[in-house]
Amino acid sequence: MPDRAAVPASGPSWTIDPARAALLVHDVQNYFVRAFPPDCSPVVELIDNISALRELAGTLGMPVVFSAEPAAQHPGPHGQTNDVHGPGTGPGPDGDAAVVAPLTPRVGEHLMVNVRHNAFLRSHLGRLLRSEGRDQLILCGVRAHLGILLTAADAFMHDIQPFVVADAVADLCAEDHSMALRWIARTGVVCTTDQLIRHLLHGRAARSG
Repeated sequence: MPDRAAVPASGPSWTIDPARAALLVHDVQNYFVRAFPPDCSPVVELIDNISALRELAGTLGMPVVFSAEPAAQHPGPHGQTNDVHGPGTGPGPDGDAAVVAPLTPRVGEHLMVNVRHNAFLRSHLGRLLRSEGRDQLILCGVRAHLGILLTAADAFMHDIQPFVVADAVADLCAEDHSMALRWIARTGVVCTTDQLIRHLLHGRAARSG
């Protein structure tokens, strides 16, 4: 996981506002998380930091959205992705498609099916954000250079400000993780969990004051 010194400078100077923001937890499913060594970095930090963001989002009344691949996808909906990454999650007895146990979606949170790495594509994510009056999106989950990067790019193209949490996303190698953060920083804000939590709390205080 990158520390604060490894976080690239962001091009935009946007400030997170809990009244405008939603939290997206992308593809944190058993199938994808099992690709990482268990009980060590980066999985430990990934789960801990997403948990902290989720708890604060709930406290601040921010929408919390989980995007997840469905089990046993057929070639039709998954399209060319099968040719590159295989069929994805399966219906196996160990619950491949389920969100990891520490982050199981709760009542009041949104669980959204996505069939592409970009969580906006062929989903109702954009409609959900508009209905909630949200034009900022905090992104965390896996993998940084696929789902996170592509979703952040599409958010920007739809006038939704992306905030990517550098130590609440993970990738299979440091090179891909770093590359993704550098690209995202051109059209989005890249920050650490601690920074984002501090800014969210500051935003709440500013509004209440």
